[in-house]
Amino acid sequence: MKRNPIETVLGAVVLLIAVMFLVFAYSAADLKAVTGYAVNATFQKVGGLERGSDVRISGIRVGTVSEQLLDQTTFQAKVTLLIAPEVTLPKDTEASIVSDGLLGSKYVNLTPGRSTDRIPAAGAIAKTKDYQSLEDLVGQIIFIATNSSGPTEESAPK
Repeated sequence: MKRNPIETVLGAVVLLIAVMFLVFAYSAADLKAVTGYAVNATFQKVGGLERGSDVRISGIRVGTVSEQLLDQTTFQAKVTLLIAPEVTLPKDTEASIVSDGLLGSKYVNLTPGRSTDRIPAAGAIAKTKDYQSLEDLVGQIIFIATNSSGPTEESAPK
């Protein structure tokens, strides 16, 4: 069989483009593991939060979710966060689980407070907000809409 040199060159170009794409994807993905100190937070519902999910402050990644466990006594989700060592969290920091858009992945959003005391390594975040799913929000809207009172006899025009 004869090989066409054009096919060989095209194959090499396709492989080169694929390698360039992989290098770009790896560098843009920011897959570096965050090393730092562990902080715990307890939630009623984590709603699809996964190990390796981001921990962000003001949209900037400052850590990752390293572990999720079910507390056998309270049946709450205990989430361990690895926070970058240069970030020291105030004691009144609030942790909430939010979604990155309508269909996006979940991450932990930290809202630092104003306390001068800091959360130590292996400490805990006291204030947490559980994940609000789309179904929960729709249910709340329906509940509000069905329980709103219409015009009463006294306020009706005569």
